[in-house]
Amino acid sequence: TNKSHLNQNLQINVGLNRHIKTTVGKGRIRTRLFTLTFQPLKVMSAASSTYRPKPLVFSGPSGSGKSTLVKKLMGEYKDCFAFSVSHTTRKPRPGEQDGKDYHYVSKESMEVAINNGEFIESACFSGNLYGTSKKAVEEVAKTGRICILDIDMQGVKSVKKTDLNPRYIFIKPPSFEILESRLRGRGTENEDSLNKRLTTAKEELVYAEQKGSYDFIIINDDLETAYARLKAILNEDINQVQSNLVNSDS
Repeated sequence: TNKSHLNQNLQINVGLNRHIKTTVGKGRIRTRLFTLTFQPLKVMSAASSTYRPKPLVFSGPSGSGKSTLVKKLMGEYKDCFAFSVSHTTRKPRPGEQDGKDYHYVSKESMEVAINNGEFIESACFSGNLYGTSKKAVEEVAKTGRICILDIDMQGVKSVKKTDLNPRYIFIKPPSFEILESRLRGRGTENEDSLNKRLTTAKEELVYAEQKGSYDFIIINDDLETAYARLKAILNEDINQVQSNLVNSDS
């Protein structure tokens, strides 16, 4: 076929008459005719499709390996996932960038936004506010990618009160003792800060055991095993996003 004769914007209808079925009744022969109409398949891009993948909520105590698993996932499937960039009132740490690691805002402006209903969830930790805005999640959804929310237990409880309807995944350490050992091994916490994290971790572990708190709980005893479990859970979603991306490039 000469490609110059093809036009994707042209809708082609082809009618074919065929003698499909002949019957005899009351002395008459009846032949039924059918007309078949063919139309070109319309390919929808990820951006224009109505497909919107479910957001993905990750939660787990500090030291559970949650961040490592998320980084591996996003490293292997760069086009399938994107972070919802959270807001915080704390100061940037060395190397952190505004709009990439967090949206760094004043406490006053964030409190106003929270009161205006602009946030899906928000919480106060160590005197600083943290939160996920509705706009941040919607921006990711528009790209056709799966939005990842990395939030704590209080954030999970807040999200459950909204209509976001994400999947909830909890990353669990093999034991509380191993979690404490991991945190101490970092050497980044003083005793007071460490005790606060451990107290919070106990609360998170108790909440995770409650029925309906999370859709999936992954015990991070061995990193590669935990990562394989995570990919198995998300396999269908990943395939759907990748399929949409392929179609959008066709």
